Amino acid sequence: MMNSLGVIPCDNEAMSAETASSSVNYLLGNPAESQQTRVLLLGSGELGREIAIELTRLGAFVIAADSYEYAPAMQIAQESHVLDMTDAAALNGLIAEVKPSIIIPEIEAIATAELAKAASNGMQVVPSSRIAAICMDREALRTLMHEKLGLPTTPYRFAGSFEELKAGTQAVGYPCVVKPVMSSSGHGQSVLRGDGDLESAWQEAQTGRRDVKEGGISRVIVEAFAPLDYELTMLTVSSSAGIVVCSPIGQRQEDGDYRESWQPAQVDSNVLKKAQEIARKAVGGLVDIAHENHERGWGVFGVELFMLKNGEVLFNEVSPRPHDTGMVTMISQHLSEFALHARAVLGIPVTEESVALSLKNSEVAASHAIVVSGHGQVTFTNIPKALSQPDTDLRIFGKPKVNGHRRMAVALATSHNEAGARKKAAQIEAALDITVTQ
Repeated sequence: MMNSLGVIPCDNEAMSAETASSSVNYLLGNPAESQQTRVLLLGSGELGREIAIELTRLGAFVIAADSYEYAPAMQIAQESHVLDMTDAAALNGLIAEVKPSIIIPEIEAIATAELAKAASNGMQVVPSSRIAAICMDREALRTLMHEKLGLPTTPYRFAGSFEELKAGTQAVGYPCVVKPVMSSSGHGQSVLRGDGDLESAWQEAQTGRRDVKEGGISRVIVEAFAPLDYELTMLTVSSSAGIVVCSPIGQRQEDGDYRESWQPAQVDSNVLKKAQEIARKAVGGLVDIAHENHERGWGVFGVELFMLKNGEVLFNEVSPRPHDTGMVTMISQHLSEFALHARAVLGIPVTEESVALSLKNSEVAASHAIVVSGHGQVTFTNIPKALSQPDTDLRIFGKPKVNGHRRMAVALATSHNEAGARKKAAQIEAALDITVTQ
C-alpha cells in the first residue's frame, strides 16, 4: 500500500538495518497527483540546479529552498521557498508545510537536528541524517575515518582553546593547517609556519567560520602539512545495487575553492587501487551508520584524497553530495554525478556500467570554473564564439548577482590529453564577454 509520502514502501521507522538498503518504488511523473513524490532541496545553488534538472526528468516534484530569491535551482523547480536553513524553527516549519518524501541537503549550513526529526517521521534524508551531521563536523568525521575505520590521514589534533591549539601545533609540528571543525571551502582556515601565527589563526577560526553567528567557541582541527603531490576526488555512489567508484578526478584549487578539474586523472595503477579502496571503505563506513539508524545512505559522495610524493594516499574529507570538482562529469560520463545522485536517491540501481566514461579514443575531459568579480548583475555575451570549437560546452548558473567574487558558470571541454582539455576549457572563458552592471 502506498503511504502519504508517495512511496511503496518507505516506512523508515520500521526499517531494519537489513532492509535499509532494499529497493523502493516512488510515485513519479504526475505533479497534480496528491501522492506525487516530493523532493525538498535544501540549498539551490549550481549543484542543486543540476540535481533538480535530473530529478524532474525522472518525474519528481522538486521544491527548492535557499536563503535568497531566484537561486539557480529555483529556476528549475516546481516550487521554491526562501528561508534561513540554519534556523531550526524555520526549517522545521518548511518541512511540515511542504511534506516532502525525500530531503536532499545541497549545502552544509543547515540545522541538522531537524533532519534527524524528519528521518524519524519516515522521510528519506539523503544520504542520511546521521551522515549529514557527521560530514559537517570535522572532528566526528576524522574520528570515524581514522580511529574507527583505520584510514590513513595526516597527523592531527583537536583544540577547544588557544592553549590547546598551541599544544596541538607542537604535537603535529610546523607548518600545519588550522580549520574550524564546523566549516568548509576554506572558511576560517589558516596555514601556520611558526608560533607567531597562532593568535591570528585562532581568531580567523573563530570569526571566519560558516557558523560564526551561532556564537560560542569553535573547536578546531590542527593538521600537519603533508608532502602533497596532488589531490584527487573519488566520486563514490551508494545505491540499492551497492557501492561503486567513478574514474578519478584531478583538480586545481585557489584559496580552498575549486577552479579546474579533469577526468580521468592520470594515476599510477597501484596508487589508483589504494584510492579506490579508501573511497569504498569511507563511504561503506558511513552507509553502515545510516543502516544502523534505519536510513538508506543512498547518493553520491565526493571523497577527497591527498596523494603524497612518496606514493602514499591519505583520506582528507568526504562530501555527502555531488562535488564541485565533479561538474566535469557533465561532459565526461554517460551519466553525470547529478544524474547518478538522482537515480541513487530514487532507488534506481547504480552499477559499474552506470559510472562509465563517455570519452572516446582515450580522451580527457576538463571543467573550468568561471569566477566573476564585481558588484551587480552578470550577463554573458559572445557565446557563439566561445563554443565554436567542437567538444565544448558551457553551463551558466543564473545566479542573480555577484557581490565581490562568485562562481557564475563552468566551461567544459574534451581533448586528446589533460593539458589540451584544460586549455580548451579556459579558452571558453577567455572568449566570453562578461558584464557586471549595478
